[in-house]
Amino acid sequence: MKNFTRINNQIRAAELRVVDEEGNNLGVLPFSKAIEIAHERELDLIEVSPNAQPPVARIMSYGKYQYLEQKKQKQAKGHTTETKSLQIKIGTGEHDLALKAKKVSAFLKEGHRVKIDLFLPGRTKYFDFNFLKERLQRILNLITEEYKLANPPQKSPKGLTVIVERTKSKKQDPTEGTDRAA
Repeated sequence: MKNFTRINNQIRAAELRVVDEEGNNLGVLPFSKAIEIAHERELDLIEVSPNAQPPVARIMSYGKYQYLEQKKQKQAKGHTTETKSLQIKIGTGEHDLALKAKKVSAFLKEGHRVKIDLFLPGRTKYFDFNFLKERLQRILNLITEEYKLANPPQKSPKGLTVIVERTKSKKQDPTEGTDRAA
């Protein structure tokens, strides 16, 4: 069940602690006086803390109150991290790799993890593993954001897969297994 916010004549308390639109405490007032002040200022009387003794009400625009509450809820949820996917082929040209690396960099900048698949059709699945890692390294070298490998390049049903995530310190070279400066 959603929380129901009482406004204006929906408020049932006889006395309210009233706060105006600037945040000034007007003190404990009878309901009739509080609603009168709100109407004079052409604003709403909103019950913000119904369980307090006496209940706390704020004089402000109800639309603005709803906007601020939604903003608070979004901030409380925080940013969720997604794993974005990107697919390249063994023969992808340098220009296309640069465009895809730019997209990976944008995803990393937003705080997402990125799964990069080197798609290997047909016989290419049986190429030398070091050669395939070198082909995957071409895109990793073009990424401008600093990143680390969540796990090293691994064979997958599509071909070769690596997952990169944002870091503050260094980029990692999957062929060496050591950190290198960005």
